[in-house]
Amino acid sequence: MPNLLIEIGNTALKAAWAEGTTLGKTFRYQGEKLVEFILSLTRKDKPAVMVVSSVSPIGKADIQLLEKECDQLLLLDPEHREMLQARGLPSYLSYDRAASIVAARHLFSGKGCTIVDLGTILSVDFTSEEGLYTGGNLSLGFRTRFKALSRYSRSLPLVDTPENPELVGLSERASIESGVVSGIIFEMEGYLNLHPENVVVFTGGDANYFAKRMKNSIFVICNLVLMGLALMAEEYVRKSEK
Repeated sequence: MPNLLIEIGNTALKAAWAEGTTLGKTFRYQGEKLVEFILSLTRKDKPAVMVVSSVSPIGKADIQLLEKECDQLLLLDPEHREMLQARGLPSYLSYDRAASIVAARHLFSGKGCTIVDLGTILSVDFTSEEGLYTGGNLSLGFRTRFKALSRYSRSLPLVDTPENPELVGLSERASIESGVVSGIIFEMEGYLNLHPENVVVFTGGDANYFAKRMKNSIFVICNLVLMGLALMAEEYVRKSEK
């Protein structure tokens, strides 16, 4: 039986069926009826293991519903930190960051990694050649910066993703576009220069947008978090069978 991987992030829910570590069809949902959407995925097929990673705690009533939809339920939320400790990761990490680190260590074994997740939040995490987590930083994501400029100023408009932003703006709108885009690029260049020997991995919704604007050699793996969840599911199965 395949496993079902669920990632509940700040903006959307992402899901995928997986045979071992091989991902199948992926799904994306933005709305408030998260559990109902998950149940729609299991209506025809019941997963062997359902992995639910969430940035916020999952309620007891929802847990009881999800437990009926699978053979085994693996919860990865702020109330369940055991998998972080088992992977040698600090307890303050969110599970989306942890899953990205797990996947990167698996894909690039023996190499240090700089992992950049360009989503609602921009996260940067570092691992050593031995696979040890050496720290990371958080800042506002791409579109979150546009929203913050509009919300916390009295006159600036809300700007959408620019296709070809200028390096230096010559109008109010262009100044916002170039300020946000160039700011993120300069920020990431600084991070990548900290460990130039590392493999660089971009993930998240804006990964492709920024990867093509960087001078560095970059691996773009959009489903990095789901890959990490698949690896965690496989390890969970192996341990439960002992």
